[in-house]
Amino acid sequence: MDWEVEVFIAKVFDLFYICSMSTLFDAAKAKQRAIHAPLADRMRPQSFDEVLGQPQLVASGSAFRSLVESQHVPSMIFWGPPGSGKTTLAKMIARFAGMEYSELSAVTSGLTEVRQVVRMAETQQEFYGKRTLLFIDEIHRFNKAQQDAFLPFVENGTIVLIGATTENPSFEVNAALLSRCKVFVLNKLEPDHLRLLVQRAIADPERGFGKLEIDVPDAVLDQLIVSADGDARTALNALEMLVHASPHVKDGKRGVIHVALTSERLGSVLQRTHLLYDKTGEEHYNIISALHKSMRGSDVNAALYWLGRMLEGGEDPLYVARRLVRFASEDIGLADPQALVQAVAGYQASHFLGMPECTVHLAQVVAYLSRAPKSNALYVAYGEVKKDIQERPNDPVPLHIRNAPTSLMKDLGYGKGYKYNPDYDGPVDQDYLPDALRDRTYLSEDL
Repeated sequence: MDWEVEVFIAKVFDLFYICSMSTLFDAAKAKQRAIHAPLADRMRPQSFDEVLGQPQLVASGSAFRSLVESQHVPSMIFWGPPGSGKTTLAKMIARFAGMEYSELSAVTSGLTEVRQVVRMAETQQEFYGKRTLLFIDEIHRFNKAQQDAFLPFVENGTIVLIGATTENPSFEVNAALLSRCKVFVLNKLEPDHLRLLVQRAIADPERGFGKLEIDVPDAVLDQLIVSADGDARTALNALEMLVHASPHVKDGKRGVIHVALTSERLGSVLQRTHLLYDKTGEEHYNIISALHKSMRGSDVNAALYWLGRMLEGGEDPLYVARRLVRFASEDIGLADPQALVQAVAGYQASHFLGMPECTVHLAQVVAYLSRAPKSNALYVAYGEVKKDIQERPNDPVPLHIRNAPTSLMKDLGYGKGYKYNPDYDGPVDQDYLPDALRDRTYLSEDL
């Protein structure tokens, strides 16, 4: 059979599959999903005006919104923290742009699943003229070969790719794919955004808990919002668990069900066991940078806070101690030579004791370094030395300060004219730098 005929038959079967599945099952499945879907899924924004915390994207007239409303949607990377709305925006784009929506997770999918989606997308485009939006959650978990598999289909328009990542795409998405995608950054949601989101869910009778009479004290709401830490999904999941775990009391006279939410009940369903801190991801570098800059700015309170964020998040205390040893000379140096002594002592104490006992020692070092006078003169001086070494030829050691262990070397002038400093009562006028650098000054005499 001719190859082109085989391809055509395969596409016809794909089309038949799509039509039959959508006709027979889609409506039933959609109804079942609506009934059993988690609250976080039911409460997804249905319009741009419902999206919270991302005005740079969804405000009227913004570049992102204009692209979607004009149905000229490029491939994109959504970079933002968990629960900031990456999946929600992808689904809204597909709906507003009239595109088929398909979703894969990089955690559970491989090249086989990708090829299946691409094949279906080609069929949709050929027979219906309908483009497919492929949403890849956690795209940074795909390796380079898996990411490269998307390139030809993104380029020829078979799919519009939207990748979601919590990691910096500059590091986690390969350059070839990144160059073909527009990167949009999503903000972490503020407490006021989460408060409004939770209140919407409590009041909405169709998608939320509006058919119940829910009593939620401000203290409980505040506790829930703090625990969610800017994550809309976490906030709604916590609310859903709390409502279902709380007693439901039916008021026979009014025919309503009353649910009282309490701090005690919330504490029993919320078990926050970890902080948002990735020892190998961008947050690691952001927080160590914040610690350095806080100490450099002599803000001891901020420095102690960032130290705590690292240690309580599971960072290796010896990594922190090594950075403090470096800081003691790079940012303080000769302005307070005791800073290095303190930092090395802190490292040794951390090595001896480990976590959690060493936290107080590292806190002492951080406080000392924050309050110490600052000078980067040594750092600058060594930078100039390094520059001269890299840019200049290897200048010879002056003959008079060379060692002369053999008679031949003495005959060649090694050590000739050297002034032995202890033989002189005062300063000795003698050059130690190569002749070409004789007048070079790296470090001021004032330090």
